[in-house]
Amino acid sequence: MTEEAILSGCLQNDPIAQRELYNRYSPKMLPVCYRFAQNREDAEDMLQEGFIKVFTQIHTFQNRGAFEGWIRRIMVYNCINFLKRFKKFNENVDLMYASYVPGKEPSVTSLLQVKQVNECIRCLPLGYRTVLNLYAIEGYTHKEIAEMLEIEESTSRSQYARAKSALETILVKKRIIEKDNPSINWAGAS
Repeated sequence: MTEEAILSGCLQNDPIAQRELYNRYSPKMLPVCYRFAQNREDAEDMLQEGFIKVFTQIHTFQNRGAFEGWIRRIMVYNCINFLKRFKKFNENVDLMYASYVPGKEPSVTSLLQVKQVNECIRCLPLGYRTVLNLYAIEGYTHKEIAEMLEIEESTSRSQYARAKSALETILVKKRIIEKDNPSINWAGAS
């Protein structure tokens, strides 16, 4: 089924098209939700709520940009709202998480490093994880993060800096990176 057929079917509330959309994009969106969640159950709840929003808001998709990107934005905003609603996010809690994005053909070593870094990220407080995830992985600006999380822009910046430092400390402690030669690229960090 083509993306156009899926969109057309979903606009008509066709359950077959909706199932196809879910089956096609849920494997890509669950990791997005999991990066924000405290546990797998929360991630699955975020995913389900996110797809309900996708289905109810699909008429607003205007074919500007990628459909997957549109779904991803809905998922990210849904995750933030989920954390706020269930008071699982506290602006005073440090936030962070980073992930290495492998090239076209990642080596076994780089895939192992990704898994190790992600596990270390899960050790960080939810606040650190959230800001780092939004900034370093999702590409939001500190101004956008501040608006989403209802915090000051300076708070987003300081939380991000603290998150990087905390993650690097954990990675060194677990011997994933060397203290004098960190291998995480924090390009664009501020």
